[in-house]
Amino acid sequence: MAAIVTVILITVSCTSLASALSVNYYENTCPQVESIVAGAVHKATLNDKTVPAALLRMHFHDCFIRGCDASVLVESKGKNKAEKDGPANISLHAFYVIDNAKKALEAVCPGVVSCADILALAARDAITLSGGPTWDVPKGRKDGKISKASETRQLPAPTFNISQLQQSFSQRGLSLEDLVALSGGHTLGFAHCSSFQNRIHSFSPKHDIDPSVNPSFASSLKRICPSHNTVKNAGAPLDSSSTLFDNAYYKLLLQGKSIFSSDQALLTHPHTKALVSKFAYSQKEFEMAFVKSMIKMSSITNGGQEVRLNCKFVR
Repeated sequence: MAAIVTVILITVSCTSLASALSVNYYENTCPQVESIVAGAVHKATLNDKTVPAALLRMHFHDCFIRGCDASVLVESKGKNKAEKDGPANISLHAFYVIDNAKKALEAVCPGVVSCADILALAARDAITLSGGPTWDVPKGRKDGKISKASETRQLPAPTFNISQLQQSFSQRGLSLEDLVALSGGHTLGFAHCSSFQNRIHSFSPKHDIDPSVNPSFASSLKRICPSHNTVKNAGAPLDSSSTLFDNAYYKLLLQGKSIFSSDQALLTHPHTKALVSKFAYSQKEFEMAFVKSMIKMSSITNGGQEVRLNCKFVR
């Protein structure tokens, strides 16, 4: 059974963090919301073990563009190319899980629960179903009306160095502690070859392989992803237990067995390196920090305006 992590919510002095969110937001208007969303996530996960990682990544990508407003769920229409069709989001999947939860909620609480809240709850449930912690999700987000593929350029890239990562997170009111804790989400999921080719082929004029990568690990990645890879969807799991939420990501990072340059970057700053070591040593410390940072990130709202009836379309 997943551990329940209790976190004291600290008021953050950032205008983009919502003050109106409440864990009891739907207590009177849709008390079934949590069980309905959890049921949709559980059913999907039984059929596809990649669903939890997909939902967590989807929530992260949503919150980092216009705040957590479900803009990542909107379909492209006419001349407008939506976020989900931006280069950084092409590999997102499991949108149907949110659609199924929304359909079930509309049957019992029509026009009440936002798609943004459904996604935030689904991300939490994904972690819990993967053996990670659970927590009370503040609710009351509204859905945004703008979704532009061009804005996905704002997402932190897997090639980012520590300065770029710090800037990206700080622009959203997130600290170095949040950066390291949320990077732990890489304990779930899979990376396509294109996301880490830069580390294993033609890394620099002097080195074909990034010297920070464990040599045997690099060799295994090169076998999976040769320089002229033609295998569609080839790639590697993000850690050794990619469907289990644990602290293996940090342990492997210290061994030179991280996938992304942005993972390795966490070891290039004294403070973030110390946090990596701390979380590698204690899963409890990691889970407590992760929950705190997830609540903080998922409370970035930036002014959603509506409750969509269909998560794919703006009203």
